[in-house]
Amino acid sequence: MNMLLNAPESASLDLEYRIQMMTAGAAPPAAVLERMETMGFDITHAYGLTEVYGPNTVCDWHEEWDERPTAEQAALKARQGVKYQVQEEFFVANPDTLKPVPADGETMGELMFRGNVVMKGYLKNPKATDESFKGGFFHTGDLGVTHPDGYVEIRDRSKDVIISGGENISSIEVEGVLYRHPAVLEAAVVARPDDHWGETPCAFVTLKTDQTATEEEVISFCREHMAHFKCPKTVVFTELPKTSTGKIQKFVLRKRVESL
Repeated sequence: MNMLLNAPESASLDLEYRIQMMTAGAAPPAAVLERMETMGFDITHAYGLTEVYGPNTVCDWHEEWDERPTAEQAALKARQGVKYQVQEEFFVANPDTLKPVPADGETMGELMFRGNVVMKGYLKNPKATDESFKGGFFHTGDLGVTHPDGYVEIRDRSKDVIISGGENISSIEVEGVLYRHPAVLEAAVVARPDDHWGETPCAFVTLKTDQTATEEEVISFCREHMAHFKCPKTVVFTELPKTSTGKIQKFVLRKRVESL
């Protein structure tokens, strides 16, 4: 989607019909979804894992949401949604007690699946299988919330949560704000060790062609759009390492942080 949005040809794109597109594989920033809708793409957002045989939830769209402002529609569409009919159970729960979190859109828990389209286990790895199926549910490792309407929204991977001064910071939330900056093409946020706070957010940012921004400008932008304690304390301008399918490799960025 980012490639389409930032291709030189996109400025003069004139679609005769709206294009139906499905996205999955990473939590999409609402800012990217909003721009895609404006360009002429109707996005369906799905979520799943290899362990549950691919996409297994969908942000099932409600017609009444069409009347809401574009930015609000994008925020709704960024949610992972509700389970497909073939899945028996999908919910957000405390990973230790397996008690579902309140549907308040704030209380974090782990996304869990159970059903006959969930894998039996990891091949020749009973230890990993036992850990992933603690309590009889498949633990995805993704952390999120349940909204009052029952829709689930991912806030982070458990290993990507930044704990700064005892506060949990969602790297996805920070990235969502960074993607709203007019000069930012791509962004990824990881934890940077800090002697005082334990960890602080470190943002790796790729700027758009012919665009400029300083570390101070990016941090100031974030402080205008989110709680100050969540804002990056460090911004590194660089190309982001990716897999062959385009996923950003945060483990590589964590290694880079060690040398900053």
